[in-house]
Amino acid sequence: QVELVESGGGSVQAGGSLKLSCTASRGILSSCGMSWYRQAPEKARELVSSISRSGGSTTYADSVKGRFSISRDNAKNTLYLQMNSLEIEDTAVYLCKAYSCNMVAGDYWGQGTQVTVSS
Repeated sequence: QVELVESGGGSVQAGGSLKLSCTASRGILSSCGMSWYRQAPEKARELVSSISRSGGSTTYADSVKGRFSISRDNAKNTLYLQMNSLEIEDTAVYLCKAYSCNMVAGDYWGQGTQVTVSS
């Protein structure tokens, strides 16, 4: 089994910034593609951003392009999401996901961290 633990969420005013982290157990993060998702109340889970194993390829949802930045430090076994110019609509639980891991089968999810943006 793989455990993913997110941190860094909190409450911030619109226009502010937060940096989320996701740490993986067993030192396997470097072998996985990684993504950040978010889920707001009464809305479907939304893919926010993804990053390849090496970090050389990234993708973003249109709603966060230019404001969010995904990165990873494989030596620290940690995934990041830098969120700038936060908007009220960014309020959600943010979850990290590990997929297509070379070392283990299956996809893995963290429990999530709450981000609340207020006016």
